Amino acid sequence: MNVYDAARMADVLAPEGFAETSDAEDADLVVLNTCHIREKASDKVFSELGKLRMLKEARRAEGKTLQIAVAGCVAQAEGAEILRKQRAVDLVVGPQSYHRLPEMLRQAEHGPVIDTEFPVEDKFDHLAQPSAEKIRQRGVSAFLTVQEGCDKFCSFCVVPYTRGAEISRDARKIVAEAEHLARAGVREITLLGQNVNGFHGAGEDGADWSLARLIERLARVEGIVRLRYMTSHPNDMADDLIRAHGELPALMPFLHLPVQSGSDRILAAMNRRHSAADYRRLIERIRATRPDIALSSDFIVGFPGETEADFEATLALAREVGFASTFYFKYSPRPGTPGAELDDQIPEAEKSERLARLAEILEAQRHDFNASMVGRTIDVLFEKPGRHAGQIAGKSPYLQPVQVDGPASLIGSVAAVDIVECSTNSLFGRLVSAKGADRRRGEAS
Repeated sequence: MNVYDAARMADVLAPEGFAETSDAEDADLVVLNTCHIREKASDKVFSELGKLRMLKEARRAEGKTLQIAVAGCVAQAEGAEILRKQRAVDLVVGPQSYHRLPEMLRQAEHGPVIDTEFPVEDKFDHLAQPSAEKIRQRGVSAFLTVQEGCDKFCSFCVVPYTRGAEISRDARKIVAEAEHLARAGVREITLLGQNVNGFHGAGEDGADWSLARLIERLARVEGIVRLRYMTSHPNDMADDLIRAHGELPALMPFLHLPVQSGSDRILAAMNRRHSAADYRRLIERIRATRPDIALSSDFIVGFPGETEADFEATLALAREVGFASTFYFKYSPRPGTPGAELDDQIPEAEKSERLARLAEILEAQRHDFNASMVGRTIDVLFEKPGRHAGQIAGKSPYLQPVQVDGPASLIGSVAAVDIVECSTNSLFGRLVSAKGADRRRGEAS
């Protein structure tokens, strides 16, 4: 979602004369778009600000200016503290207010500005659409936010405090944005939300639409051949969404569904509101509907009070379910969350040891899943030139990077590929033929 937000910030600044650059040395304005999920990410913000302060001072010595803005969830959570710790910052803006960036930057010319309110107006109504040229520069795959905020209040998570209550966008506006992306050459859209499968936006017929209903409508947008969504909560995997995985060819057979722990005691302490058995049953239903689906998940180890038995339950769930890819973390206390106030915090050394044991299982599963692709024919959406001359690169239905020798004319198209080799992170293959390379509907899996 921060990638999407960063692109929209660039879009709202473009009419002000700003153009994107990836090099701070070239910039008149540097925006740090931040995440507050883990302590390490938050700490990195202040490290980067220290470097930018020196760059700003060097600019000032040359008679030039540099504005520094901090956006995103760290800005939302620690706005005043950021300005106190780092006086080089000109602007602090929360994730719900970046549509007002031009106005705030003008105000910041006269002194530091902070805006971490949750505005009444919908920021999406005030954002300019990116130009077709800008969309093409960003590639054939795009993110599209459909829902923000979360009402789940997991005890380890800051999202309800930094992104606010769950809000779903109007489905008509989402469809219009998707059509705009498709006209500019986008072929794959990933729908985003902190709790995306809790989507319940107003539909074209005036009724509230579920995420499944929205996906069904987006699958009919001309030019869109692949749809994905993240991040989901197990409790919001409704029957119609599970059915959609079996009925809609455009909906990719890859699902990110965080479980966090395999211990019911720890899940209750996390306020997840589901049990390990609930998660297992849900996976069984999903796989029965779409047998070729692959799963991704999130795990947290070392949550306060986690015993060796609790951790062993997590290992057992990981072994039993089997995942194509995973994200796994040591528990990081976030100020203001209930988890940070719990007794029985786990020592760092113990968390690290458990994380290594879990990682061994999950990385072996990822390797085995990638290796299982060798000898198969899969459809690949080609996105860009490859690393070497004559190569093109794309993604499998399971989000694996795939590289083949082929013409650049296939970029933006789906083509069948025989997978002949895999590495730690990528697949390598041969084009089956040029036939069907320009398919716009349906995919083999």
